[in-house]
Amino acid sequence: MSTASKVALGVIAALVVLQATVLHLMGRVWICTCGTIRLWVGDIWSSELSQQLFDWYTASHIVHGILFYGVLRLLLPRAPVLVRLAIAAGLEISWEIAENSPAVIEAYRKQALAAGYTGDSILNSLSDTASMMTGFTLARLLPWKATVALVLALEIGVGALVHDNLTLNILNFIHRFPAIEAWQQRAQR
Repeated sequence: MSTASKVALGVIAALVVLQATVLHLMGRVWICTCGTIRLWVGDIWSSELSQQLFDWYTASHIVHGILFYGVLRLLLPRAPVLVRLAIAAGLEISWEIAENSPAVIEAYRKQALAAGYTGDSILNSLSDTASMMTGFTLARLLPWKATVALVLALEIGVGALVHDNLTLNILNFIHRFPAIEAWQQRAQR
């Protein structure tokens, strides 16, 4: 393993520790206040959403990783893959910290499906970062056509099942679309 790769792994580990520390200092809870740790929460309206290991938004973080891999491969084609992963981890962790700030939590609450959003538990946030790294790794290992098919399957599948996905989340975060909000509010309760 090259020196750059070893440094990149150290940077990734340090960033994950920084993520947990900053979220803790921001007052985020380590695990769900319900006192249990669950592998999956499938109820989009559950108070445990964004509190447990995985939920419907895990797919969005996998897509983040795939997108980060593609963009960083284009921008830094000669950089070792672990260096690109460290950059992707820095981007994802920056988002995870911003996402749990009061201003972003409040902005999310204005969306149809996030009215009761209170932010992520530290466990969920760390799992989101691991999911991004999984997406990055899948993009590295899979042929590009399979990667594109995976992104489409995740976006269309999650969108159809729970009326939300990364694309809709970004659109609603930038600007509220009444037609999208009405469709999302019809999601099964």
